[in-house]
Amino acid sequence: MSSAPALSKKLGAEFFGTFVFVLVGAGSALGTASLTAPNSGTTLLVAALGNGIGLAVAVTATLKISGGVLNPAVAIGLLTVRKLTAKEAVLYTVTEIVAATVAAASLVAAFPAALGDQVKWGSPTLGVSVSSLEGAGIEALLTFVLMFAIYGTAVDRRAPHVGGIGIGLAVLADVLVGGNLTGAAMNPARALGPMIAGGFYPGYWYIYIAGPVVGAVAAALAYHLFVESPSE
Repeated sequence: MSSAPALSKKLGAEFFGTFVFVLVGAGSALGTASLTAPNSGTTLLVAALGNGIGLAVAVTATLKISGGVLNPAVAIGLLTVRKLTAKEAVLYTVTEIVAATVAAASLVAAFPAALGDQVKWGSPTLGVSVSSLEGAGIEALLTFVLMFAIYGTAVDRRAPHVGGIGIGLAVLADVLVGGNLTGAAMNPARALGPMIAGGFYPGYWYIYIAGPVVGAVAAALAYHLFVESPSE
């Protein structure tokens, strides 16, 4: 019987998994910056595919090591239902934010500034008609969908063996729904990393922490109480 991976290995998986996800997710915004106008249908589709596929690959690669969390809000949601310890949740969160910042800094170093500045280095932004409160609510709802997919495809012991595909599809769908409204971050690390590395500090940055955390906790509790087997 194989033993569980050491905490250091879990943190390594979380670092590199988050790095890959943010590199591809934020990078998809830079890759289309010179090709299409902001908020066009093409840009939204590319963002959805980039973030969805990037997360699917990263989760699949780390699922059996660290659980493929790659998201501070998800870590807090899992802590709420005792799927992670407090120590793990804290260390995962710090590791994910650092990894996201390093990934975004890599984009800043490699890509032309003119492209990066045009899309705020892949940072999520609020639509012109969306208030901070509405943005937080949208992020909470989108993250609820994501967390529900994570629980049902990767956390529940009855979950189908599909790797990160279901989780990536949830992100793809969420970006198509909310990408033009909030950027559909659903992940504090995915939002804060590019903001920190790109020097973009909007007054509403906090909604990308509050919204995802509320949504992830609500979904984790809902799944645990009403869907998960009592024996778990």
